[in-house]
Amino acid sequence: MHCYGDDLDRGAYSYLLGLYLGDGHILLPNEYRRTQSLQITCDDHWPGITDSVENAMRLVFPRNKPCRVRRTGCHDVKLYSNHLTCHFPQHGPGKKHERTIALEPWQQEIVDAHPWEFLRGLIHSDGCRITNWTTRMVGGVKKRYEYPRYFFTNTSTDIIGLFTATLDAVGVQWKAAARPTGATNISVARKDSVALMDAHIGPKY
Repeated sequence: MHCYGDDLDRGAYSYLLGLYLGDGHILLPNEYRRTQSLQITCDDHWPGITDSVENAMRLVFPRNKPCRVRRTGCHDVKLYSNHLTCHFPQHGPGKKHERTIALEPWQQEIVDAHPWEFLRGLIHSDGCRITNWTTRMVGGVKKRYEYPRYFFTNTSTDIIGLFTATLDAVGVQWKAAARPTGATNISVARKDSVALMDAHIGPKY
C-alpha cells in the first residue's frame, strides 16, 4: 500500500480517500504526462474546501507539491506522483459507478479509525448541508419551521454502501431514495443525527 518510507498521515488520508471517491480521478502517464496525476475538482463557492483539499494532499504526499488549475466556476487541485495508484487502488478504466469499488483491508482499517474524516471527504465532494422548511399551525396561526439536513448523492452503489456503512458505525441515522438519474440520495434529517454531523463536519465553507 505504501511505497516509500514516510509515515502515512492516516486522518488526512481518510479525508482524501473520501474526496477521491466522490470527485477525484487519477490520470496515468502518457506521451504528454510522465507520471500519474490526481485531480479533485472544487467548486469556487467553497474556497475553504479547496484549501482543505490542498492541505490534505500535502499531508498525505509530503514529498510532492499540489497545484491549482482554474476552470470556469471551479478549480482542479492536482498532484503528481508515481504512487497514486498504490494509495488509491480503486483506480481503473471507466466510470466509478460502472466498476466495483471496494476498499482494501488496510484502507478499511484507516476508515474505521478515522470515520469522520472519511465522511467529511465524501460530503465535501458529493454532499451538502441545507436548510429545509415547512409550515405548521400553532395556536391557529401558520408558522414557518426550518430544519437542517444533510444529503449525499452518488451513482455508485458501492460508494453509497461505504458511505452508509460508515454512518452506521458512528451512529448516524439515514434514509435512502432513488433518483430518476439512477443515482441514490442519502438523507440525514433526524435532529440528533444532524447535530452529530454538525459537530464533526458542518456546512461547506
